[in-house]
Amino acid sequence: MSDRKTISVVTPCYNEEEGIRACYEAVKAQFDENLPQYDREHIFCDNASTDRTLDILKEIADRDKSVKIIVNARNFGPMRSHFNGVKAATGDGVLLFMPADLQDPPELLPRFVEQWEAGWEVVYGVRANRIEGFPMKQIRKFYYRLIAGTTYLDMPPDVGDCQFVDKKVMDVIRQFDDHYPFVRCMTFEAGFTKTPLPYTVQERKAGISKNRFFHLIDQGLNGLISFSSTPMRLALYLGMTLATLSILFAFVNVILTLVLSQDVPRGMPLMITALFFFSGVQLFFIGFLGEYILSIHGYVKNRPTVIERERINFDKDDSQ
Repeated sequence: MSDRKTISVVTPCYNEEEGIRACYEAVKAQFDENLPQYDREHIFCDNASTDRTLDILKEIADRDKSVKIIVNARNFGPMRSHFNGVKAATGDGVLLFMPADLQDPPELLPRFVEQWEAGWEVVYGVRANRIEGFPMKQIRKFYYRLIAGTTYLDMPPDVGDCQFVDKKVMDVIRQFDDHYPFVRCMTFEAGFTKTPLPYTVQERKAGISKNRFFHLIDQGLNGLISFSSTPMRLALYLGMTLATLSILFAFVNVILTLVLSQDVPRGMPLMITALFFFSGVQLFFIGFLGEYILSIHGYVKNRPTVIERERINFDKDDSQ
């Protein structure tokens, strides 16, 4: 039996025909040049691409059996497709996310492995800087700090999906039965020893992002509700505060009317009180409540994370 360890790399993709071959070659080059002592497993999760992405991947997989492909029956969104690919990884160490556009550079891989071999069970990438426009950079910065500030997990800001984990951590991640998975938080939920690895997010190497606007919003809301009770508790506290202020306002108006005989416009106190009370308690956070209900609904329905059309280069024992 070989003593060589296997490193798995997971790459979700959707309509990435311009850059998918470059992604494969860049990862392979890192193994050939810097990690020759490890076996390679590169899993591509094709989310029902409509261009030539799958054709290119099949061509690559036909001559390189270390490349494995999961083909979804339809587009299940980036989070679910990615998580399904992560659960399929079999390596001793797993790079949870290597984007097809190479914005998280493949040159990080040897640094991840070095920290892993030093004994760390989770090496999480920290996006210290991004090469992109100022407005989008600030939006992302605000969002990452919002996630880190509201979650019950001890997770620093600017942590993304580009993380390297030991197979012990993978055994825990596979136990997550989450219809709306948020992979970057799962490693912190699992525990184990962790160390950061700062890096700069690069510009997209080819093509344009195929993530739909809806998917970006979905990812953002999913991050807020998956590992945080803060939105609902904030709704409770704010609702209680506004309700209390409304009652005090009504009480003051009663005193002014009955005791001090002040001339208060008839019906105005009741209207203002009702407006504050019902807006604050029932409507202000109804959207967040709906998101939590949607999450529960997805879990109760117990549908598969994705429905696969086929798997390529997987052993029969690994197939679903």
